[in-house]
Amino acid sequence: MEADPQNITQLLINVSEGDKQAYDRLLPLVYGELRAMAGRALRKERQGHTLQPTALVHEAYLKLIEQRSVRWHHRAHFFGIAAQLMRRILVDHARARQTAKRGGRWARVALDEGLAPEERAGVDVVALDAALERLAQIDAQQGRIVELRFFAGLSNEEVASVLGISLAMVKRDWAMARAWLYRELSREAGDE
Repeated sequence: MEADPQNITQLLINVSEGDKQAYDRLLPLVYGELRAMAGRALRKERQGHTLQPTALVHEAYLKLIEQRSVRWHHRAHFFGIAAQLMRRILVDHARARQTAKRGGRWARVALDEGLAPEERAGVDVVALDAALERLAQIDAQQGRIVELRFFAGLSNEEVASVLGISLAMVKRDWAMARAWLYRELSREAGDE
């Protein structure tokens, strides 16, 4: 079976109808795209992130197949839910890393600053998640667009398809949401 959208959609419908074998046929068709989504999401993380794309895909896929009440509509719907799950996994991973057991928010300082590798600026996933929650309360559609663009790496066209809205609306809301999030995250960074 080829990995075209119609075959994936049919398998998703079969999964929704309780076909257990459809899960086994589905994974090879969606794995590459899920791995690419995970790679894009993790590239935005800090250097030295301990979660690897393969682990993120496997954890997300396990959660996807546990979704018993979801009636899959099409391929884009599946990847939209995958984006939500990857976001949750990354946020949970970041929160666990910040626990007191592991030193919390203590800053690690090298004995010789000249020997310390230069850290790449990453996204604070926990702060982004909190800001995204606030944005979703103000404008749920903008929150969903950010989630699909940032965490799933979907294009504007794919987001429009998933949400059933115009491409122009996606572009407008994406620009507004990015500006709002930038302001919120800058404000938070200035508070620390």
